[in-house]
Formats: sequence, C-alpha cells, structure tokens
Amino acid sequence: MAAGNGKANGNGRTNGSVAARRRFARREDLGLSKSQFATLERLDTPQKIQAFLNATPINHEIGGETVLSVREVLKQRRAHCIEGAMLAAAALWVHGEPPLVMHLDCHESDFPHVLTLFRRHGAWGAISKTNGTPLRYRDPIYRTLRELALSYFHEYFNRRGHKTLRSYSTTFDMRRIDTQAWITSEKSCWEAHDRITELRHYPLISKRQEKLLSKRDRFERKAAKLVEYPRPKLPA
Repeated sequence: MAAGNGKANGNGRTNGSVAARRRFARREDLGLSKSQFATLERLDTPQKIQAFLNATPINHEIGGETVLSVREVLKQRRAHCIEGAMLAAAALWVHGEPPLVMHLDCHESDFPHVLTLFRRHGAWGAISKTNGTPLRYRDPIYRTLRELALSYFHEYFNRRGHKTLRSYSTTFDMRRIDTQAWITSEKSCWEAHDRITELRHYPLISKRQEKLLSKRDRFERKAAKLVEYPRPKLPA
C-alpha cells in the first residue's frame, strides 16, 4: 500500500510517517491491542503515568541486557529507565502531548539515565523510572532543561559515592522513530536506544568544577541503598 495515504497497513497499523504527524496517537498508529491501548488511555496525567511506572516492577535484566518496547513492558510487567521512558512517552502522545525524552550522561563509572519530559505553564517536569530514591519524578517547576538536569546532580552518584552526572541531551521527539522500533517490537529496541544516546549533549560542569566535587557521605550512601524492588535471589 502506498505510503502517506493515511490508511492502515495489512497488520491494522497506520503507516509510520502518517502516525508521526498526528498530535493524538490512535491505537492503529501504535499497533497495540485494545487492552494495552486502554492502559495508556487511563494514564492521562504525568502523575498517573509516574504512579503506573512506580507500580511496575523493575527490570533487573537477569537474562541479559534488554531495551523492551512499550508492548513488551505492558506484557512482561517490568521496566528499567529507558523502557519506562518510552512507555511514558507513548502515554503522553496518546493524550496529545509531544513524546519527548532526554538523556542524562555520566562518568564511565556509572549508568546513564533517560527521562520523559512534559511542560506545564512554560516549566519543565520529568517522569522517571528508577528503583531507588534518587532520579525520580520532577514537578514542572524548572525554567530550562539545564535546571531540570541539575536537579539530579547531587543524588547522581556511583557506588563509591562520587557524583557522576556530567551532561544532558537536547530533547528528542520519539515520533521521529518508527513505532515498530520502540512501541511494538518483540526484540530489544537498540535502534531507539542508540538514537537517544547519540543525541547532542551539553555539559553541566567544567573540568575545573569536577575537581572540586565532594563525595556523598556515608549516611547518604546508606540511605540511597533503599530500593523499591529488591533483586530476586537466584537458586544456588
């Protein structure tokens, strides 16, 4: 079927280039089942999306690294940061908000993070899937993306207590990627992962400032060990 005619293809899914131009994502645009789409329809505020992600067990990747699509997150009921970010982006799109994400990059001794962005009255907020007390939801009170990223700086640290957050990316609209590559794929969404991680990044601190950073103290490190979903113990 010719691209750009606005009709669904043989799988009941709208052509990707047509779907990308829609403000409100429809079920046929996303390729989800009725029940899966209904779940996203219920998540009509950033707070509801965040509550849903909080109630979704963390993906410990016990069988190996994954980048689960939105469909697989809904099916498997597990997610880590980028997987939660893609689900949150899809939910925002269903309700007519741009599905924007932002990548936080860090020192090589730590793990990057992905946020889903939203705006209220000109201020930025963030939806975030994480297993600990740091790196969680941010209310829409930040005037710039840099302000938002800096709100994570103090609590972004590695196991030795070193503060590791170094840069933040420009925003990325997930509609720039075909929905099959991040919403319905049965395989890990490495294409979406690479598009996000390869975005242009902006530094948060200088090399001179990096030398001035203090470590998180012992009490802070102990408090940060609290997790929402402990890693299951595997049989011996």
